[in-house]
Amino acid sequence: MRPIPSLLASTALCAVLLPALAAGQESGSVATQAPNATDQQPAFEGQTRAPQPAEMPKVETTVVAEDLPQLWSLEFLPDGRMLVTTKAGDMHIVTPEGEAGAPIEGLPEVDDRGQGGLLDVALAPDFENSGLVYFSFSEPRDGGNGTSVASAILSADDANSGTLEDLKVIFQQTPTYNGDKHFGSRLVFAPDGALFVTVGERSDVETRNQAQDISSGLGKVFRIDSSGEALPDNPFIATENALPEIWSLGHRNMQAATLDGEGRLWTVEHGPMGGDELNRPEAGTNYGWPEVTYGLDYSGEPIGEGITAKEGTTQPVYYWDPVIAPSGMAFYEGSEFPEWQGAFLIGGLVAEGVVVVHLDGDKVVYEERVPLQARVRDVKIGPDGAVYAVTENPDAGTSTIVRLSKAST
Repeated sequence: MRPIPSLLASTALCAVLLPALAAGQESGSVATQAPNATDQQPAFEGQTRAPQPAEMPKVETTVVAEDLPQLWSLEFLPDGRMLVTTKAGDMHIVTPEGEAGAPIEGLPEVDDRGQGGLLDVALAPDFENSGLVYFSFSEPRDGGNGTSVASAILSADDANSGTLEDLKVIFQQTPTYNGDKHFGSRLVFAPDGALFVTVGERSDVETRNQAQDISSGLGKVFRIDSSGEALPDNPFIATENALPEIWSLGHRNMQAATLDGEGRLWTVEHGPMGGDELNRPEAGTNYGWPEVTYGLDYSGEPIGEGITAKEGTTQPVYYWDPVIAPSGMAFYEGSEFPEWQGAFLIGGLVAEGVVVVHLDGDKVVYEERVPLQARVRDVKIGPDGAVYAVTENPDAGTSTIVRLSKAST
């Protein structure tokens, strides 16, 4: 692995080098720009612009693998190798030394226009026995596309390649729509074996309102079993005309999700111009989009009525304005960074680094940033306790895997 001296940085040093406080910034906040929605106020103290912690670790970054095709997700295999997906539709195995094998055979066709492609990948809870992997992708369909989930048995070889066998598409987001944005999607297995699937509402004005419609699969978190069926204790299982797989609704575009130390699902979704949200989705809960949101439309106009609260909807635990553009998320439980124990590590596409969110209970108390000067598409904790970030350069169509460890000095 090759160290990058230019990226040797500490978050503490970053704090020193931040520019002077901008209008609307709270003292000690990591944010340095005024919010887009200057008239909006948080619903409670600490809902946005949390202060930085008093002590932050110095972080050393090392390139693990570079000049990879543009990646979307990373998952560690039990033997320490990394299974990665590419936006264009391939899956590779990458060794700890950074060598990528040939594309794994047996993947379905994907629609990789815009924000589409081969998306998340997750190992089945019993992977070591079953060999099953699950992945989400933007599936080409008659009349358009949509986010789908497939399972397959990974038969890997000693040359760091292999084949997907017995592939099954187990779940399809409906309705099909001819667009190229807001597919989501992250896959998270719960301790009880349930599979959470996050998706988007397809972005366009004609589809976004379906995030409020429980007969539509747009803008939802789904909860299914390993074969793709709705679980019998899902909140809308007995509701007429509702999709039984729905767990929560009123979401915009969720590209970050993980479990906390108690096995509970947390997500971070892309907001509009301002309004990225950290949520803990609960059964049947409505998170408001597009009727309720922080931030503004990209035109600078309010979204809908421009309201940030409404009866029957749930406030985000935390929000960002300006946005971080979240993608990828991990809950830190490791020995490398004791300062981050119990924190969420979130990839930032616009933030161009890893966003570290510290909680006390279910409330955010601190936020810090680890700058990587690159769009971060995914974040995972390695078996060595270090943090692995997948960066991307969409213009070049390439990615790098970077290891974050604690600096010795």
